[in-house]
Amino acid sequence: MNKSTSIAIRLGTILLAAMPIANAFAGGPSDQTVAHRDRWNAADIGILASMHLGQLPQQPQDPSNAVEGSRAASELGKRLFNDARLSKDQTVSCATCHDARNQFQDGLAVARGIGVGSRRAMPIVGSGHSPWLFWDGRKDSLWSQALGPFEDAVEHGGNRARYAHLMQTFYRSEYEAIFGPMPDLSQSARSASPLGTPAEKAAWAAMDPKTQAGVNRIFSNMGKVIAAYEKKLTHGESRFDRYVQGTVSGDPSAQQILSQQEVNGLRIFMGKGQCVTCHNGPLFTDHSFHNTGVPPRDLRNPDRGRAAAIAKVQKDEFNCLGLFSDAKPAQCQELRFIVTGDHAMEGAFRTPSLRNVALRPPYMHAGQFSSIEEVIAHYVKAPTAVVGHTELANAGAGHSERRPIRLSEQEVKELAQFLGTLSGAIVEVPWKQ
Repeated sequence: MNKSTSIAIRLGTILLAAMPIANAFAGGPSDQTVAHRDRWNAADIGILASMHLGQLPQQPQDPSNAVEGSRAASELGKRLFNDARLSKDQTVSCATCHDARNQFQDGLAVARGIGVGSRRAMPIVGSGHSPWLFWDGRKDSLWSQALGPFEDAVEHGGNRARYAHLMQTFYRSEYEAIFGPMPDLSQSARSASPLGTPAEKAAWAAMDPKTQAGVNRIFSNMGKVIAAYEKKLTHGESRFDRYVQGTVSGDPSAQQILSQQEVNGLRIFMGKGQCVTCHNGPLFTDHSFHNTGVPPRDLRNPDRGRAAAIAKVQKDEFNCLGLFSDAKPAQCQELRFIVTGDHAMEGAFRTPSLRNVALRPPYMHAGQFSSIEEVIAHYVKAPTAVVGHTELANAGAGHSERRPIRLSEQEVKELAQFLGTLSGAIVEVPWKQ
């Protein structure tokens, strides 16, 4: 399916789905208007209900990862997630950029591992709902995404042969309890990768194909257990969810959960702010890619976003169709039918979830804006994109799908206040006894 489906069609789909959702949610007629402090019509109630956390389905099963539902895999993945030995200088773990004490992010404009990156560390909670990972979607599964930073020169800075030997030394029993006997590494170089330094590449090329495959098998399984852990992380209820629960079910006291200013911001979010066209559903994201004219950090070398990532995910040896995937080719629908040649993907980046957004500044794919108010101001200004063409409309140009966003200072403030109501705890779902 084309991930750049028009905004108008997406919003129409939300509206069509709204009535039955509200009906099921409230247990009553979907055409009723709640006659309390905040009056919402039937269509609005349907949209509110569709954004409630209770409407979030279970994360879809990833056929390329056979162990994602394994408790042993998840527990091993959590240990690897927090193990700083999995970096070149033994100072960086996955938790460095995705700190559980800080919304599983680092609060920095661009990520810092053993060096400094070029993009913001993206939130990982709920990522199992998205078919594409990273800001540009260059990975098609959580487990494949987990592998990328390990060999990135400015993140973990290591190489897969070293990681395979580390697994053999420190985690062999846990690994073999999940995957069976570990491949023979007796002929493997201690430091080698097809993606590393010239010396690491030469060492990789000198290894026989069977040994290379064994290293790749261990490496890919590292990603799979980390993904099993990450899929246990989910969002907890927010004030917004409690407000919607009460409003849809007809509880007048629930409408006191949000202030009048926050409710005004919610109306702007759903209406003249046009936020809901992309930030919809229980995670407040359409999981798609959009160019909204966000200025690049480096004007001399602007980031092409999704347009440059499509070929990368197609060629990735750890994608759904690769040798180390557990999926059958027919199960890799997203990758098999990936859209190519779409000019709208030039300079486009993935829509992040707005859950807990107020707790994790700065914002956008490279931390270009320090506050929510700055983000809103950007959407109101709707500048011309440096790369590709922005989807935003401004007063000086026609647009087939959007209208210019015009908000007063008070409305900007109220919209920002509403976004603060989406904050809630992050929960690691316990295993059933």
